[in-house]
Amino acid sequence: MRLIVLDRDGTLNENPEDFLRSPEDWTPIPGALEAVARLNQGGWRVVVATNQSGLGRGLFDVATLNAVHARMHKELAAAGARVEAVFFCPHAPEEGCDCRKPAPGLFQQIARRMKVAPSSVVAAGDSVRDAMAASAAGCEAHLIASGPAAEVGADLPAGTRIHPDLGAFADFILARDAVKSA
Repeated sequence: MRLIVLDRDGTLNENPEDFLRSPEDWTPIPGALEAVARLNQGGWRVVVATNQSGLGRGLFDVATLNAVHARMHKELAAAGARVEAVFFCPHAPEEGCDCRKPAPGLFQQIARRMKVAPSSVVAAGDSVRDAMAASAAGCEAHLIASGPAAEVGADLPAGTRIHPDLGAFADFILARDAVKSA
């Protein structure tokens, strides 16, 4: 299985000022849904890994989070794209869990549930903590520079590739696939 793990906020959808509190707050980044569709068409399965500390802080409930994800799935489907699952850390930062990025626990859970070796997983997100979590779990890390510009100059794990947006990341992955199969 070929698996890509994407961050949600700032990678698939516009990064909210604080938290997405309703499905209406979910706005896709231009071109992101089409990039997922191209990855799917290229034979990649895609899942989402997202920190959702708003749950742990009591800012919204699981029903609201599920409604946001239902909208995301609907928008993806309308673009011919599919995300197979959404994995999330519900903890507030002070809880010290192992699933809140930059910790690798969420990626380890995904690898176990999807029955793949972490070393075969490609991961992309808009923050250094996304790259750190992916790398710590043994995944191939990519940074999508649609996030805060300061992130690009930050200390990234060795080997992390940087792309200006999710479309450029998809182009890179699909071009690399074409070279491998040639």
